[in-house]
Amino acid sequence: MSQNPLHEVYSKFRVYYYRDVFRRIQSRELSLTTTEAYCIEVIGALGSPTINEFADFIGISPPNATYKVNSMIRKGYLTKVQSGTDKREFHLEVTDKYYKYWNINRKYMDIVEERLEKTLSHEEFELFNKIMRRISTELMPEVPIQPKEEEDEHE
Repeated sequence: MSQNPLHEVYSKFRVYYYRDVFRRIQSRELSLTTTEAYCIEVIGALGSPTINEFADFIGISPPNATYKVNSMIRKGYLTKVQSGTDKREFHLEVTDKYYKYWNINRKYMDIVEERLEKTLSHEEFELFNKIMRRISTELMPEVPIQPKEEEDEHE
């Protein structure tokens, strides 16, 4: 039985990402555990969540999230930044060390995008991007991740 194209593409991106994470952990290039690698991806995608927002999003207890966050802070991938409006609240922000790691993982997406741009007509490419944006904004409300302009600044 053949998969639908969206599932097939998602599976290929996911498997490529997992392979890269495991390769980096094996070579000690990445000082994060596999679980931490996935957690830092979520935190980076959420923007600058609080520990409770992060814990709630992935469905773990706040103490468990705090333990994971503190480990990633010690390893240099995260910082806690005090809220400007509520001094009791701290937001998690990824560091340049994270962006160096993340941008390496993003290269495959860039390769596929370049291939799309070369293969599709300009109109097809624009339509593809329009459909992808619509899938992201309208059809995936469970995942409140919005693309950030600042991500491109760290490339």
